[in-house]
Amino acid sequence: MIAMLQRGLKQGLTLTWSLGKIIFPITLIMTILQYTPVFPWLMNKISPLMSAVGLSAEAAVPLVIGNFLNLYAGIAAILSFDFTVKEVFIMAVMLSFSHNLIVESAVAKKVGVSWWFVIGLRLSLAILSAWMINLFWDGGGDLASYGFASLETADPSGVSAIVWHGIITAVSGILQLALIVIPLMLVMQVFREKGWLDVFSGLMAPLMKGLGMNRNTSTTMVAGLTIGLAYGAGVMIQAVEEDGVSKKDMYLTMIFLVSCHAVVEDTLVFIPLGIPIWPLLAIRLATAIVLTAGIGFFWNRQRARKREPASSHSYQGG
Repeated sequence: MIAMLQRGLKQGLTLTWSLGKIIFPITLIMTILQYTPVFPWLMNKISPLMSAVGLSAEAAVPLVIGNFLNLYAGIAAILSFDFTVKEVFIMAVMLSFSHNLIVESAVAKKVGVSWWFVIGLRLSLAILSAWMINLFWDGGGDLASYGFASLETADPSGVSAIVWHGIITAVSGILQLALIVIPLMLVMQVFREKGWLDVFSGLMAPLMKGLGMNRNTSTTMVAGLTIGLAYGAGVMIQAVEEDGVSKKDMYLTMIFLVSCHAVVEDTLVFIPLGIPIWPLLAIRLATAIVLTAGIGFFWNRQRARKREPASSHSYQGG
């Protein structure tokens, strides 16, 4: 048992180091950029697009911050403005699909999925969902009443203070990652060596099949669903390496997870906005299931068609 835990600890430390090398510089740069003219410039460029999805120009602030940083930063920005209920719900749906783009796309690349594919899909889902909500929902015109008061924090002033704030934020992100990844890898190592993961994969097999994937994607799927792309990356990377997840199945898994990941945390975090969270969760789950199952069906059908001509010569082609 001790040797098993030692192997899990080694895996956790190795993955924390590997992911930390991605998360630290990106978080540092993005945090510093928040206090430079770059952010106002971006928001000025995006503002004209806001009206097309039923948002005011001020909505560009939380959307830019949330996409470059994380959900918490985006929600904090929403709480700093007066928006209507409809605007808040639209931004919540958009940010649930599209947030922390740089870090989470870099993590996706580590498991073999193209970063531009992840970014393009998440932004497309965010924009399409916002457009549809604005098109079909006529209500929500009242001013939003936020559930909890936002906490005001003093902005750093001066170059050194901004850089130091960026370093602290980046280091904090690494520590949070370590506190989640290392214990998780210890547990996963025990589950793996005891054979419990195989049992769990069997239970998940019908769901995986319905989404067009093999059962060996279950570990990756559960990690992303429960703790998200960034924090679940350690388990996802290990699963890809040890479980032999195919490129096709990894793409289908990522399609599902970019639509719906960290379902508990990323849903409950919107409670301070005072909006109903069940419709938000339903939209994410429905989008993930329909999109993944649809793409998986046509992808598997296409692969089957390509194999048909060679069916009588089983040892030819690949």
